[in-house]
Amino acid sequence: MYPYRLMFILTVFASICKGQQEKKCNVFPKDLYIEVGSDTKLECHTSCAHGKVFWKLNDTVIDESQLTTANSSVTVLSLKNFTAQRATLKCCSADGVILGGTIIKTYSKPSKVSCFLYNAIQNSIGVPDFLRCNWEHQRNPSKDTRYTILSSSSSDLSQSEICTSYNTSCTHEYGGRIVTKINFNSKNISFTVRAKSADFEAYSETQEVLRLYHMWKMIRPKIGVSTHSDHLLVNWNYTHFSSGVVKCQVRYNKVNTAKSPEQVKIKTLSPKEKGELTFGNLESCSTYIFTVRCAFEKAPWSDWSFEKRALTQLHMTKVKLQLWRKISDSLKNGSRKVQVMWTGIPSTCKDALTYSIKLTPLKQHTKRANTKTIPCGNSPCDVEVGKDAHRITLTVLRNDTSVEDSVYVPAVGESLPEVTDIQASTLEGVILVSWKAPVQPVSGYVIDYTHDGNQYHWKESKYTNITLTDLQDKTRYNITVTPLLNGTTGHSTRALPICSSVGAPANITITDVQGDDKRAVVSWDVRSEVDCRGAIVGYTVFYSTQNGPELNVSLDGSKQFVYLKDLTPDTQYHVYIKASALTGTTQSSEWLFTTRKFDPKLLTAFLVCGGLTMVLLLFLCVCCASRWKKISEKPIPNPGLSSVALWSSSGSQEGMLAIQPFSCPTESCCDRVYPEELEGTQVSVQPKDREGKPARLDAEERTVPDVVPEPNLPGKEPSESTEMMHLSSSEESTPMLHSESDQYSPYRSQSSVGVTAQKTNKQNKRVAVKQQEKTVTPTVYVTWDMFQTGKGQLKELDTK
Repeated sequence: MYPYRLMFILTVFASICKGQQEKKCNVFPKDLYIEVGSDTKLECHTSCAHGKVFWKLNDTVIDESQLTTANSSVTVLSLKNFTAQRATLKCCSADGVILGGTIIKTYSKPSKVSCFLYNAIQNSIGVPDFLRCNWEHQRNPSKDTRYTILSSSSSDLSQSEICTSYNTSCTHEYGGRIVTKINFNSKNISFTVRAKSADFEAYSETQEVLRLYHMWKMIRPKIGVSTHSDHLLVNWNYTHFSSGVVKCQVRYNKVNTAKSPEQVKIKTLSPKEKGELTFGNLESCSTYIFTVRCAFEKAPWSDWSFEKRALTQLHMTKVKLQLWRKISDSLKNGSRKVQVMWTGIPSTCKDALTYSIKLTPLKQHTKRANTKTIPCGNSPCDVEVGKDAHRITLTVLRNDTSVEDSVYVPAVGESLPEVTDIQASTLEGVILVSWKAPVQPVSGYVIDYTHDGNQYHWKESKYTNITLTDLQDKTRYNITVTPLLNGTTGHSTRALPICSSVGAPANITITDVQGDDKRAVVSWDVRSEVDCRGAIVGYTVFYSTQNGPELNVSLDGSKQFVYLKDLTPDTQYHVYIKASALTGTTQSSEWLFTTRKFDPKLLTAFLVCGGLTMVLLLFLCVCCASRWKKISEKPIPNPGLSSVALWSSSGSQEGMLAIQPFSCPTESCCDRVYPEELEGTQVSVQPKDREGKPARLDAEERTVPDVVPEPNLPGKEPSESTEMMHLSSSEESTPMLHSESDQYSPYRSQSSVGVTAQKTNKQNKRVAVKQQEKTVTPTVYVTWDMFQTGKGQLKELDTK
């Protein structure tokens, strides 16, 4: 047992030592709740530390001037006018070790306590049935803070709890148990709010009420409004006592205008005085809203009464007519159409008014009987006048009261002044108009303007410039300036149409996209449904694939198409267009298109080339077929029918083949063979046998003499024959065909020998010499049947 006792003693001793060590270094007190703005002190025990200590407030070092030293082991921190809602304080040694800390929270007192009595049903009249108190508290209300209303009076000084709440207001029914605590006839009544939680308890300032009805909130008044010809009367009913005064407020404002702020008139009523108030300076034919609230002396205001609307009548004595006219071109019968318009009478007037227009010609010596009176409705009103000057008078009549105004219409061609150099410009939604005054003196100017030609507005000015406001946005206006003279008017001058403001560019619609494999043509149209659109200075075309980057092409505002290049074949693209102007931008809707796999022009080129190739091949086939048909149908040439003959070898040197011309009846332009001169060339053609070997011929047969004698013909002289032979040999000198490979003509070119010329012997000898100098071996044509059995020898021509 002894070891266990020793262990227990050591444990208790260690605990005591540890507690003493903790007490040596720490901050006291812990977790404070103090009132906002109050002073407090904190102690830091520094027995376990050496040297100076310092304090931190939310990790900010506190100035040493707020520190005092009680003794060598205690440092005191003084906090004055502490207002933070929550703060953390730490006491630290010189080397930065935290010796201790605490958290300080603040609370505030409830303030601005206001208690009043009221009726839950606003239509009931009598003793109020509810008591309500409101107050403010800086600390957010929570469930752990309980508020209690405490009340006392001069007759009962002890405080009574009226009601409790966990919010910053409390409502309790007046009567029952509370009626014994608060007497309605009591005086010097006071109310206090107590806020209490587990951490603090605070009391508000006391609200003192001299009389109980000073805290009585009246029921809302009942209001009535009556209209008269020149004023408007507001009356209301309210609850009052036999003693004391009642103050009331009447609030009113004009309907449908942002420039009419709410106005309030105050009326103080003595006991039993009737509540009413007269309004005589309101605008004619305008709708006003009225509402009233009242309160006893020093009591809270009642709720505002329900709103009451009233339309004022036309005050004829305050009407100021402003009459103007617009003169149109002359009609066919010489008369003119004049549009008469006026202001000064609101269109909202419900009064029964009568309008009449009187036309008075101003031509000299005009009788009174020429004056016309025309009934008219509301403004504007159209009338017709002649080419002479007229005075138009408008009369507005209601019951027995009337107002008038007149305007001058100049005669056609009348010499009157007019303004020049009229200019108009737009600036931030208003139109600035300026002009040059005429040479003649004028009293002022009338500036009329319209956006539709039907409804006109006009202003008067004594200067040569004016600013037109209250215009419709993005609307084109026509403006006219007319000088005024004493009782008359000059001629009107019109400015160029101008917009009140300019908006974004017109709407853009993509109309077509035509794409190939690597490019596309995008076309669009610009459509403006309204005027006053900004002038387009440039377009930007944006295009991209589904996952690719967005590309763009910029161009000026004169173009409405663009070529997109370097596209990817067989790919879907998104394209849209932005139009830019000085006043903004407009964007079209998105268009989707897909490029083609191949260039359609390449396919077209292939088709065209293929077609042309097929046509050419077909043409060549037809030509070849035609030529083959002619060649295949042509008979094999027979040398027996040729004009070439072979002389016998036993004949004289002058013996030779007789050459006679022949003709082919089926010869065509493709069959003709043209002669060819061969100089210094001897061509020898040997006939071949059936096996294709050259046939043997005698020397005389292979040699063609220079001069071929003509065989003896009946009726011919030998001399004549000799000359003919010389002539034939000289003239014919027949060349061979172009080559042996020529497949189109099997004959040698031949000339006719039927031409006979008379030559002298000298000429014949000269020809013979030439033939000796230039020897041409004629080509001999043979056929296979010439070498057949019995036909192997050529027939010899009898030279006799």
